[in-house]
Amino acid sequence: MSVAIVILNFNGKHFLEKFLPLVIATSPPGTIYVADNGSTDDSLNYLKNQFPEIPILIGEGNLGYAGGYNRALKSLDTDYYVLMNSDIEPNKNWLNPLVDYMERNPQVAAVQPFILDYQNPEQFEYAGGAGGYWDNLGFPFCRGRIFDSIEKNDEQYATSIVNWATGACLLVRSETYWKVGGLDDYFFAHMEEIDLCWRFQRAGYQVAAVAESTVKHVGGGTLAKENPYKTYLNFRNNLILLYKNLSGWKKCFIILMRMAADGLAGVKYLFSGDFALIWAILKAHFAFYFYMLFQHPKQNLAPELVKVENIVSYPKSIIWGYFVQKKKKFTDLKF
Repeated sequence: MSVAIVILNFNGKHFLEKFLPLVIATSPPGTIYVADNGSTDDSLNYLKNQFPEIPILIGEGNLGYAGGYNRALKSLDTDYYVLMNSDIEPNKNWLNPLVDYMERNPQVAAVQPFILDYQNPEQFEYAGGAGGYWDNLGFPFCRGRIFDSIEKNDEQYATSIVNWATGACLLVRSETYWKVGGLDDYFFAHMEEIDLCWRFQRAGYQVAAVAESTVKHVGGGTLAKENPYKTYLNFRNNLILLYKNLSGWKKCFIILMRMAADGLAGVKYLFSGDFALIWAILKAHFAFYFYMLFQHPKQNLAPELVKVENIVSYPKSIIWGYFVQKKKKFTDLKF
């Protein structure tokens, strides 16, 4: 059993200075690597001078989260990969519970620790909480976080099978990772881990979140929440996610409904004067049309591997539940 902990770095010297020593101190039995994604700051010199024992996987150009990890992981021969953001502060003994869970559950392809907020560690963090789900229109949410409502971690959630695990700190079986095609390079960043976890499940595997393991996440280290490019990626990738992983009439219906919902989001931004975000949504839709017409999904699941189609997560609308029924916590939802 071997574990590679791979930290993807893009101009993140300040995060490496702050968090890499903690990763080293808390991560046996894993071997730590830093995968550089074309950084232009002083990251590489800092690593070579301060941590010469840490192997650096140097890549030319920024390929985003998805492409950067695929490029780096291809060079490693280990049983497990940990995909870890550079802005993660791991707590003590975070790794062993994840590996132990995977060893005991061979049908599980990916697991995450519970993600806590670095600034407010008593509460969950936006990016992953205690494991993720999607609703009947493909809107993602987490145990511990629905839209902007973040819950305090009162140990109300246990280790459980979920639908997606966050890419902020993700342990995967290397063989299964490549079996389903790895991360989709076309996504670049945002929702690529949801696509990966969806493909795991379509191939008959499971995904889990392990309560015995916790890490703290700064979040927004690359793109701020309301950055127009982040809005563009989220809206574009969510449509591509549905296009790739749904089938039949359900695919057509849900994508049309999502486009209508995107239009409503655009109206909201119009009234708030966020014209850059409106343009980001329009660009996302045009990019999605381009994807459907010209971009063959090379990293989709091979047809012979598909065992389950149209996987159901939360069978209702999280938008209706949150904004109309005022269900602000995961425990308020009825699956």
